[in-house]
Amino acid sequence: MRGVSIEERAVALAQYIIDSKDTVRGAAKKFGISKSTVHKDVSERLIHINQVLATDVRKVLDENKAERHIRGGMATKLKYEKEHESNIKK
Repeated sequence: MRGVSIEERAVALAQYIIDSKDTVRGAAKKFGISKSTVHKDVSERLIHINQVLATDVRKVLDENKAERHIRGGMATKLKYEKEHESNIKK
């Protein structure tokens, strides 16, 4: 996102997160920037740029935060299922 202003980047990140329901980590990977930058852009900077967009992205981030234990549990479950399958094949 070289050549793009911080404000434009914050709006683009927010729009991406709202449209895709992606996480801060996913947005960071997609845009090639750090998780800290994504978080600062959509949590702190965006409120001064576009309050409506900031409110909408906050809803998605709060939803993702509420569901993270489920995603973490699923990731762990898949990890151990994969290990179990590989042990059976041996």
